[in-house]
Amino acid sequence: MTPAGSLLVAQDLRKTYGSTPALDGASFSVHPGEVVAVMGPSGSGKSTLLHCLAGIVTPDEGTITYAGRELSAMSDAERSALRRSDFGFVFQFGQLVPELTCLENVALPLRLNGVRRKAAELTARRWLERLEVEDVAGKRPGEVSGGQGQRVAVARALAGSPKVVFADEPTGALDSLNGERVMELLTESARSENTAVVLVTHEARVAAYSDRDVVVRDGRARDLEFAV
Repeated sequence: MTPAGSLLVAQDLRKTYGSTPALDGASFSVHPGEVVAVMGPSGSGKSTLLHCLAGIVTPDEGTITYAGRELSAMSDAERSALRRSDFGFVFQFGQLVPELTCLENVALPLRLNGVRRKAAELTARRWLERLEVEDVAGKRPGEVSGGQGQRVAVARALAGSPKVVFADEPTGALDSLNGERVMELLTESARSENTAVVLVTHEARVAAYSDRDVVVRDGRARDLEFAV
């Protein structure tokens, strides 16, 4: 049974790479404004689940429904547009564009969605201030610390007012102090905007910032929402 009020729901996902099953009947859900930590050991299928939920990878079997629409029924162009408009992404190493300033990096998703430069950069500057890194606006990613760069990446993920942010090991490259501040800022900002967060991590201290944990083991996701 699909959990009531869910924004994003995956049911019975299966994905195999060659002869290796990455997902073997995984189910998952997240509500608007909810932070869900996807946990499990290395190789358990956490990142594959996240990539399927975001429409980057197509599962071999199962369904993924976002806001009442099934992702597999969308064209590649529609899924790409969805990732630009409704989804935000934070990766372990930030993956900022090195040739652009931090301000331009945060403004980039807005520019790709047709927002004029001045308006996009005004929004970007507000998010840099909110993430406490307004002082690096004119610097390039190679000129800032890892903690600053990851806050810029969080600002970029949230600047376009997404409905869901996918964060894949967002603190994995940071020390504990910077990691905790990034998680505080990410979760506080997302909740204030009613943005759902799907957080992949293997660290209990990071998962502690979530509202609920989903454990992935051997390609199966134990989501208690499907047990009620």
